[in-house]
Amino acid sequence: MNAAVPIPWFRTIVVVTVVALGLTFAFSGLRIYVWEALLPFFEWMETTWFGVIGQTWGAAFAVVEAFHLLAMALLGGAVLVSDARLLGLAFTELPARQVLDPAHRLFVLALVLALATGVFMACGVAIKIYYLPVFWFKMLALATGVLFVFFIKRPLLHDGIEQLNPWLVRLVAIASVMLWFTVAASGRWIGFSG
Repeated sequence: MNAAVPIPWFRTIVVVTVVALGLTFAFSGLRIYVWEALLPFFEWMETTWFGVIGQTWGAAFAVVEAFHLLAMALLGGAVLVSDARLLGLAFTELPARQVLDPAHRLFVLALVLALATGVFMACGVAIKIYYLPVFWFKMLALATGVLFVFFIKRPLLHDGIEQLNPWLVRLVAIASVMLWFTVAASGRWIGFSG
């Protein structure tokens, strides 16, 4: 028998390690040097076509922001549908695969759209968000959420939830809802910040 770590646990260990390193970095003095080194990149972002359009044409920025919010609503809906099924709160009459697979496809589509529109919006207000601590919290939460979905949740549930401990399935669903709520709340907080 191979003594190597099973693949799902290996992915979990990698994600936990990456998040731990990210948090260690965030609370160390090294982040100040990296943060200062990123300023030229954010200044450059405002000079790109996206940045100029976002700064000069308010209507274009508003339309892209509307699509961003729609993408976030789709993403949140996909998370809530799949996690409600995992918690046994909704769609229990359907097999888990019939709910989880379409919800994951919708999640991926919404994530791509949210990232694309988010980059456009960030270019328009790059210097502003550079100085907002909540922007960095959102990026950390977003990265954690994406890593969680693709390296923990999806691989763990790949073979079906029937052979997994029901408490583990519920724990995964609760963690997922908490992560994506944090992403949404920090994103909304950016909207209320300066």
